[in-house]
Amino acid sequence: MSESPSPIIVGTRGSELALVQATATEAALAAAFPDRAIERKVIKTTGDRRTDVSLADVAKAEGTFDKGVFIKEIEEALDAGEIDIAVHSLKDLPTVLEDRYLLAAVLERAPVRDVLVMREPGGLAALPVGAKVGTSSVRRAKQMEWLRPDITVVDLRGNVPTRLRKLAEDGTYDAILLAEAGLVRLD
Repeated sequence: MSESPSPIIVGTRGSELALVQATATEAALAAAFPDRAIERKVIKTTGDRRTDVSLADVAKAEGTFDKGVFIKEIEEALDAGEIDIAVHSLKDLPTVLEDRYLLAAVLERAPVRDVLVMREPGGLAALPVGAKVGTSSVRRAKQMEWLRPDITVVDLRGNVPTRLRKLAEDGTYDAILLAEAGLVRLD
């Protein structure tokens, strides 16, 4: 009687988007390795715990500039042998990986556009002078400031559903700017 192979343990963050990406990864692994069970380990990262301040401030306070605030704890689990594979959004990884890590696979690319979600319809031109647009992306903030220097870009933390809820409920933002990929994957 042969012993069944050990399961492949997939490490991921617990946000809704991360779980969707982990599910897609697990499906690809199951198709490639039908004789192996696939298990998931959800890991809370510094970026998940510190939603009260900007990502730049979290990285500064935690000393994670070189790691990124969403990967350090997952790498630690990988190093400790607690997981076999880490699932990340590519944007969260450093430009150059440490030698002990391998970018083994990339899922099919989602849309690459940014989306402006507004409280009132009308598009970018309809936003009044002084409107507040929320984003957590430095790149998106700079693009928005270039396109509309008369509006205020405000830091906005949280996962996609949290950001949408903040737009709808708290009145701080006139619009939010986020990746279309996050909206599509959660649909």
